[in-house]
Amino acid sequence: MPAFKKAAQNRVIPGFGLSMGITVSMLSLVVLIPLFSIVVYLSGCSFSAFWQAVTDAKTVAAYRVSLTCSAAAAAVNAVMGTLLAWAFTRYRFPFCRLLNGMIELPFALPTSVAGISLTAMYSEKGWVGSWLSQFGIKISYTTAGITMAMIFIGMPFVVRSIQPVLEKLNPQYEEAALTMGASRTRIFFKILLPELLPAILTGFGLAFSRGLGEYGSVVFIAGNIPYQTQTVPLLIMNQLEQFNDAGATSIALVMILFAFLLLLGMNFIQARVSRIARG
Repeated sequence: MPAFKKAAQNRVIPGFGLSMGITVSMLSLVVLIPLFSIVVYLSGCSFSAFWQAVTDAKTVAAYRVSLTCSAAAAAVNAVMGTLLAWAFTRYRFPFCRLLNGMIELPFALPTSVAGISLTAMYSEKGWVGSWLSQFGIKISYTTAGITMAMIFIGMPFVVRSIQPVLEKLNPQYEEAALTMGASRTRIFFKILLPELLPAILTGFGLAFSRGLGEYGSVVFIAGNIPYQTQTVPLLIMNQLEQFNDAGATSIALVMILFAFLLLLGMNFIQARVSRIARG
């Protein structure tokens, strides 16, 4: 009994039971119950109808477009986001704070505005698109345009995941390695990368997941061409417009399961990498 009282006195959060109850209630109302309602809705749908909806040729093509474009955009963001985070953390240059703040612009900007802006710029009549079309390069209504839109909305996740790690990383380790004759390449791969890799993987996973579910910035530049530029969110919207609620819900359930497995796998890899980095 005294040990229980001592443990209760050492709790960091006062009223832990009440706080946990409010947290679980809000999580259930906002996340768990809406997601579970999809399963409840599909309980009245036969397995054959579900399987036909999620394995249709058009649906499989949409999976391929979403996965490839999201993976490509997340890979680009992982590289470029690391460079941007490094520049913002280690260097001071004109308008550094302004540019650092603008990284979060995709968070506040409506994604439809981003889609319209990208389409206006990279369409065949746009500023950049008209110039690229002279060389036979087409961005709008292609997977390249979709990837570009996903890069735009996913970049902040990578930068903001890596920046805190870089800010806490002591530069003295790099200076000590330099005085011992290590090259900059060796310093990056042996000292910096093991510390940054968990954050890079986190940013990659978040950008990948965001790209899979992106609709607003993609709908304008993709063109929604079946089998070519139709992503899964666009397909779900088309199914709803055709009053095929069962088909749209079936595809949504597959994407929920995939997103859950993706985040679970990323957390597992991140934990393994962190354990290896700690030795």
